[in-house]
Amino acid sequence: MGAIRVDGLRKSYGAVEAVAGMNFTVERGELYGFLGPNGAGKTTTIRTLTGQIHPDAGTVRVLETDPATEPLETRQKVGILPEQGSPPSFLTPREYLEFVGEVRDLSADRVADQTAAWAERLGFESKLETLHTDLSRGQQQKVMITQAFIHEPDVVFIDEPLANLDPLVQEQVKRFLVSYAAGDNAVFVSTHNIDVAEEICSRVGIVADGQLVTERSLEGDRDDSLLDLFLERVDGAAQRDVPNLGLTDRTET
Repeated sequence: MGAIRVDGLRKSYGAVEAVAGMNFTVERGELYGFLGPNGAGKTTTIRTLTGQIHPDAGTVRVLETDPATEPLETRQKVGILPEQGSPPSFLTPREYLEFVGEVRDLSADRVADQTAAWAERLGFESKLETLHTDLSRGQQQKVMITQAFIHEPDVVFIDEPLANLDPLVQEQVKRFLVSYAAGDNAVFVSTHNIDVAEEICSRVGIVADGQLVTERSLEGDRDDSLLDLFLERVDGAAQRDVPNLGLTDRTET
């Protein structure tokens, strides 16, 4: 059985169907990229998979738990890095990570070891006693990455993992994600960055209008780029509103 399994997922907000019959499976050992334009249903899918909202229809399983009926058990098993998440402004990184450790029932020694390891890996050792309100968005993102992995979960859901990070830290995070998935874990990455997805993911799913329109393995040689496939399948899924930048084809005469 897959680490993540989605069959016929549907979710609407009033008259708007955000997810319209989504189907996919993610296995252990995969770094799965979830690509799509704004409004494609990516965030709604992640929120359903992590037990934050209930689906209208369909079956969802994460490590054989049902997020709809077992949301706390699901969230206890997984790591979550939201796109616009930020740690509490009135806590320091050390205080926040100690709180996360308590919620996840980790020993104080394990939290201390993980905090030290991640602070060294991402370069925020000197900020551990600084209030989050005084940290940059990049430093806060480092803390949020740490909280997602501090309990070494078997499945991690990540929305735009490289947001606000400088290029050096981005490279460290990319290498870590690849190695973490290779350790028999499932890493689910939602991103708009096609280049990053093509670089680190083992497989991707492309979504448009609430549906998975295609999947592709990124292992081995391919005839066309992921960008070409994305443009072909997303543009072919529906005629959507796209900004007119005046970049029309011109033929010289």
